[in-house]
Amino acid sequence: MAEKPPAGPNDLGEPVSVAALSIADKATAPNAAAEQQIDPWSVSAATDEHGNILAFDYEAISRKWNTKLIDNALLQRFESLTGHKPHRWLRRGLFFSHRDLESILDVYERGETFFLYTGRGPSSSSMHIGHTIPFEFTKWLQDVFDVPLVIMLTDDEKFLFKEDLKLEEVIGFARDNAKDIIAVGFDVKKTFIYSDLEFLGTAGKHMLLNAWEFSKGITFNQVRGAFGFDGSTNTGRIFFPNLQCVAAYATSYPFIWGDDPLSPVRSKKTAAIPCLIPCAIDQDPYFRLLRDHTKSMSHKIPRPALIHSKFLTALQGAGGKMSASNPNSAIFMNDSAKGIKNKINKHAFSGGQETLELHREKGGNPDVDVAYQYLTYFSDDDEKLERLARDYRSGELLTGDMKKECITLLQEYVGSFQERRKAVSEEVLNEFMRPRRLEWGGNPNPKKPPPKEDGKAGKEGKKEKKEKAEGKKEQAKGE
Repeated sequence: MAEKPPAGPNDLGEPVSVAALSIADKATAPNAAAEQQIDPWSVSAATDEHGNILAFDYEAISRKWNTKLIDNALLQRFESLTGHKPHRWLRRGLFFSHRDLESILDVYERGETFFLYTGRGPSSSSMHIGHTIPFEFTKWLQDVFDVPLVIMLTDDEKFLFKEDLKLEEVIGFARDNAKDIIAVGFDVKKTFIYSDLEFLGTAGKHMLLNAWEFSKGITFNQVRGAFGFDGSTNTGRIFFPNLQCVAAYATSYPFIWGDDPLSPVRSKKTAAIPCLIPCAIDQDPYFRLLRDHTKSMSHKIPRPALIHSKFLTALQGAGGKMSASNPNSAIFMNDSAKGIKNKINKHAFSGGQETLELHREKGGNPDVDVAYQYLTYFSDDDEKLERLARDYRSGELLTGDMKKECITLLQEYVGSFQERRKAVSEEVLNEFMRPRRLEWGGNPNPKKPPPKEDGKAGKEGKKEKKEKAEGKKEQAKGE
């Protein structure tokens, strides 16, 4: 992908501090003046002994947090099962890591039900292009697998973690962001979008039941270890992780499956429906905590599977992450064509040389060039990308030419999004956010497991196996 990639926790059931989490360990970066830090609310890159910002190291995060890197064998199985070529973001490594994605492929192969869950923390009225990546990818997964999807808008989290936000303001952000998400192109028949602050006060009864039950099995020491909370942390922040965790439980949405949302009893059958969560790697601590405590629930809950994305590089280059709070770090989905051009020309870090003569002589580095990085994210043309990189390295293609290619592509991407966004009315939004039964197809060609032995024949078969095993033991003793 070209950026040197972050880092993080481990899936072993032991508390790992995210607040003090370092991605570059002493063995891999002995001279680092500051190590990389990552948690669900802030990310900072490492710096070297000279104060230079280093790129994130995604392989290190995978090692530290004990996730699996997505390899060719997994992609080949994905294509074989679904009949779809892996998304360019899988092929190019933007989605690079996973937890138990194989188990979801097993579920799909058998023709059984699973659902997708992802989310967005609304801290501004418009998303930027980095925010659209998990939603574009989730839509692709939904289309490929033909499964239901829930999208959680954590307006409660943003209110709790952003000191300057008011409740009414963040609820408005959630609705604006929901319209942005709908404009990505989701199918309303199989997609439910909800705001925590609205849903939990109305149809979210079973989700709250899950949250209370889940919270009973989690100690303060565990959330402190996972998120770096201390004695000054407000109690809302301490409880919130329970909500984001149980959003991955199918029983939190009884209406989707045809269960009675007014009943005080959660369905045991629904509880067994697994979940796949596409998210950025900084959100993993929530779900590691969840995966370690699914057994604390009264109904058996499968451990959710995850697929992690890298951060979309900030305009300023490697080691930065697009931020809604820094308008010059990102291309926003409501930026004008002129605004996009100005931001790329003025703020996009260049991999070119300092002078035209040096560039012609030594060539540029597309691996750190932000304009080229954005092209790898949003262009489908593999051959064109190879040619641009080759010409840039040779010095034939100039920085201005690379930026021009990027500007054209992003103007088209954002422009087409804005046209779709205009069609998202309040009525459309309300339908996506209405609790209701969803419709989906799933795997049209499931591979069913062989039938189990039943009745007397099955019991006799087991008895025969047991007798044979005991006979072998006796024979071994005699020898």
